Amino acid sequence: MAFELPPLPFAYDGLQPYMSAETLEFHHDKHHNAYVTTTNSLIEGTDLAGKSLEDIVRATYNDGNRTKIFNQASQAWNHNLFWPSMKPGGGKDGMGLPGELEKAITDTFGGWDQFREQFVATATGQFGSGWAWLVQSGGQLKIYGTPNGVNPLCFNDHALLGCDVWEHSYYLDYRNRRGDYVKAFLDNMVDWEAVASRMAR
Repeated sequence: MAFELPPLPFAYDGLQPYMSAETLEFHHDKHHNAYVTTTNSLIEGTDLAGKSLEDIVRATYNDGNRTKIFNQASQAWNHNLFWPSMKPGGGKDGMGLPGELEKAITDTFGGWDQFREQFVATATGQFGSGWAWLVQSGGQLKIYGTPNGVNPLCFNDHALLGCDVWEHSYYLDYRNRRGDYVKAFLDNMVDWEAVASRMAR
């Protein structure tokens, strides 16, 4: 069965003024859709047809003969996590952090401010296209960046939050100010309850 493009969980203008309707229309309807449709075309008739995106990502990572499949499938998976990680009126300043997540962040990073500083630095320091991630790895929270479409599945880590730092995710709204976009993402767009719900108990 072919993969389908998941609908956005909010209206195109739902994240304004932090992410414009124009950005969402291009990012979701063009870029994300292309990853999904291209994945379908590349796996048709292969041993990967019928497998989950997670299985396809793991099976094709570091397989030089299947780089095209990996790039498309991993980006489809990344965006499937990205959109439900945000909501209108989200961010730390909206509802605060759920208690369990706040405790884990404080225990690991020393507090929200230290977490925010490290996440922003990781996202802005990622050279070229890529992602910044908050993951659980070996039961501990970690922040790291990945190039292009590489994601935590490749390292057997459990993704809690991913921030897309490909230029198409922010350039219409922030031009080259990637740091401002990442701060707005954390402070005003992230659905922290959704992030907390992904924590492995």
